[in-house]
Amino acid sequence: MRFVGVDFGRKRIGLATSDATAMLAKAWRMVPGGATPAASADVVAPLVHALIADDDGVEAVVIGLPKRLDGSESDQTPAVREFAAALARLVDRPIAFQDERLTSVEAESRLAEREPDWRKRKLMIDAEAAAIILQDFLDARARHDHPEPWQAGKK
Repeated sequence: MRFVGVDFGRKRIGLATSDATAMLAKAWRMVPGGATPAASADVVAPLVHALIADDDGVEAVVIGLPKRLDGSESDQTPAVREFAAALARLVDRPIAFQDERLTSVEAESRLAEREPDWRKRKLMIDAEAAAIILQDFLDARARHDHPEPWQAGKK
């Protein structure tokens, strides 16, 4: 079963998928964000539904949870929680949160190694960040450090 990774942003939402073995994450696509977190969920839900209908299916959706370096919630965290709640109403799959601290910095660094044009990198950075979020989740799950996805999203 695959997992879907989400890097939520008000302007852009990055999406990533895992392979069928749930071992490797890869950047999938970027979609524009909606006017509200709920509207953004309306944009993402049909894409998740399409993956659910695919042969490999989807076990859960992993959403990056923004935190400050000290571990406290950031100003963006409530919007991400609102997006997750709206998506949970639209998609019949568990929602899990994964700490996303410094994923955008890492995504930019990775992309800079293979794409010198910053304009092209900007178009890919959100999907790359989603892949990093998802890979962190998959790695923690493989180490058994992470609760099952339907427990991870609980507050």
